[in-house]
Amino acid sequence: MTNATPVIIYENVGKSFEHGRVKAVDDVSLKVEAGEFLAIVGGSGSGKTTLLRLANRLIALDSGTVRVHGDDILGLDPIALRRSIGYVFQSGGLFPHMTVAGNIGITPRLLGIPAQEISARVDELIDLVRLDRSHRNRFPHELSGGQRQRVGVARALAAKPKIVLMDEPFGALDPLTRDALGEDYRTLHRDLGLTTVMITHDMTEALLLADRVAVMSAGRLVALGNAQELSKSDNTYVRELLNTPRRQAERLQELLPKGAA
Repeated sequence: MTNATPVIIYENVGKSFEHGRVKAVDDVSLKVEAGEFLAIVGGSGSGKTTLLRLANRLIALDSGTVRVHGDDILGLDPIALRRSIGYVFQSGGLFPHMTVAGNIGITPRLLGIPAQEISARVDELIDLVRLDRSHRNRFPHELSGGQRQRVGVARALAAKPKIVLMDEPFGALDPLTRDALGEDYRTLHRDLGLTTVMITHDMTEALLLADRVAVMSAGRLVALGNAQELSKSDNTYVRELLNTPRRQAERLQELLPKGAA
């Protein structure tokens, strides 16, 4: 992570649903620096996914300001904004009627990039996310969950964005696949110089992958920092989130025979 100008800035952001009865995001201010991997953690209804979707105008703001690369997003064309930011959905979000190559190449095609360049870019990305090129002409239903997520990551990177938003990208995967894909993406994030914002409910995953973790509860940002900084928080919810992986590790140590790998 570099100490550069923030590429995403939330300033006193608010968003409500059901005619104001449900306050999903409540006066949140947050800066995401260039090259940073930020994880946003919280339970169901904490507002974390709403906050993520405000950044590329998938959801409209009620109050406050969101800036991307210094520009107020309300002054930007929403379609152009979304095409400039990679987005990875929880279940891959692939188009079922399109092949792997078709899914990966859709954004470059919409941007008017020549077909030959798109084809080369698709092959490059298939290699980058560690898929075999034999999967190129397969459809999503012919892939495993992990393979679909790798295609989802490749599609998010197809137009060479500098920002990637990820909504619970590894949550539906089995533990081994989840761990491998998380580590592979962390490597991509570093090697490509990306700025990544990832939503997760898993504090362990957040601490292992991210540079900083933002903790949300009831629409509010209640803590922000790295593992050491979060450990000093006096917020009850934050302390409980941090204690959960500790308890799990202690329990595993008790259950596993000594010397077990």
